[in-house]
Amino acid sequence: MQTQQELDYNRIAEAIEFFRDNFKSQPKLEDVAQHVHLSPFHFQRMFQRWAGVTPKQFLQYLSVEHAKDILKSTGASLFDTAFETGLSGTGRLHDLFIKVEGMTPGEYKNGGLALHINYSFADTPFGKAIVASTNKGICHMAFVDEGEEKALAQLKSQFPNASYSQLVDAIQQNALFIFTQDWNRLDEIKLHLKGTDFQIKVWEALLKVPAGGLTTYGKLAQDAGFAGASRAVGTTVGNNPVAFLIPCHRVIKSSGEIGQYHWGSVRKNAIIGWEAALRNGDPSEQDN
Repeated sequence: MQTQQELDYNRIAEAIEFFRDNFKSQPKLEDVAQHVHLSPFHFQRMFQRWAGVTPKQFLQYLSVEHAKDILKSTGASLFDTAFETGLSGTGRLHDLFIKVEGMTPGEYKNGGLALHINYSFADTPFGKAIVASTNKGICHMAFVDEGEEKALAQLKSQFPNASYSQLVDAIQQNALFIFTQDWNRLDEIKLHLKGTDFQIKVWEALLKVPAGGLTTYGKLAQDAGFAGASRAVGTTVGNNPVAFLIPCHRVIKSSGEIGQYHWGSVRKNAIIGWEAALRNGDPSEQDN
């Protein structure tokens, strides 16, 4: 049975897809509300509760022109931007508080033998997710689109020799605060990742792209120290084991088009617009 948050997100996703498919005809609020089987009044209220902005404002954040402006303003100093942003209130960029630790060669090669992994399922603004942790940090996060059983099987395929407990722990709870839009409650989030040195360097570079910011595959390759390796970097982005916390959704085409996403292009649009709304709704961000 779906929770209210899941139902709301599914309607938001359906509305975003409708906007995207019919953008050229500039559909009215009434048209979109009818498509998701709500009155215009209730749709507007639900959308603003979810995104913090009106549907029309949200769609502006997904335009090619807006994306190009963001690329232009943040692309030149991607690494510096995060450190120049104030760290008070909700203007605090969560990426600064996410640290990566790679698994040891033994943990990497033996499929997680001797690792104990706690996992749980949680509602997020973008649908249900599975989140898993070792005693060192988050090792897996994925959106649950095909049922909990399949999501758990996919987790276990990554660490076939680990032991598992369905348990919510403090590491998971802290990481999930990322979705509350109240980052004052965040302690430093630690990630415990299975990856090659190349992959971990790319994921670390992704963490330097600020919330509400965007980058391209070529720029990400350059910032990770692998200029000219855009294709390999793109593959690594697609293999990101920790959805949302490692923000692969912030990588778009150099043309400004949003492009594809492992978890679906509609969800990518939803996340990018949600982060832009959060950033633009924060006075401390607007002053920067």
